[in-house]
Amino acid sequence: MDVKLIGITGGSGSGKSTVVRRIKDEEPESLLVSQDNYYKSAPFISNDNITAYNFDRPDAFDMDLLLDNLSELKNGRACMMPQYDFVHHRRCDEFVRVEPKKLIIIDGIMIFQDHRIRDILDLKLYVDTPADIRFIRRLQRDISERGRTVESVIEQYTNVVRPGHYSFIEPMKEYADLIIPEGGYNEGAMKVLFSFVHSICH
Repeated sequence: MDVKLIGITGGSGSGKSTVVRRIKDEEPESLLVSQDNYYKSAPFISNDNITAYNFDRPDAFDMDLLLDNLSELKNGRACMMPQYDFVHHRRCDEFVRVEPKKLIIIDGIMIFQDHRIRDILDLKLYVDTPADIRFIRRLQRDISERGRTVESVIEQYTNVVRPGHYSFIEPMKEYADLIIPEGGYNEGAMKVLFSFVHSICH
């Protein structure tokens, strides 16, 4: 199987998931791999001490395992993917067996940080969205899906998320093959992306 990898990065709340959803709608047989599954465990973290561990640095992720899994998939072999509990901030005990597809989408805030991962990506996308929109989306998600309080989200964003974005994520634009302002709502960029998807899958 000739497997192709599309990497999608951008700040937290930038709209990466919308781009992923539109690719999946265009090519339902594609496979999504989320870098979020590869966070390292930090079970001592709670709403009260949310900044005691920095989730917005490259070393917050198990990049070696992510590379191993992507390499297996790119070579047409199944892998065992970790699962992550975002309420308790720890890796789950169970792993999920994932089979390769012709098109694999990997999304995450730090996927361009590791040159080994950049080197195996066939297309690198950066989703570029204004900071105020990204913060609002993150606030809504963390409260509704991750059991967070407004105060803890604001504290984390101010102390670690925002500095991490400008230190580690924003500079990764230079590696992107395509920068997508406004994410999945940019119809011109989506047409270019879909032509690449069609060339792979049909």
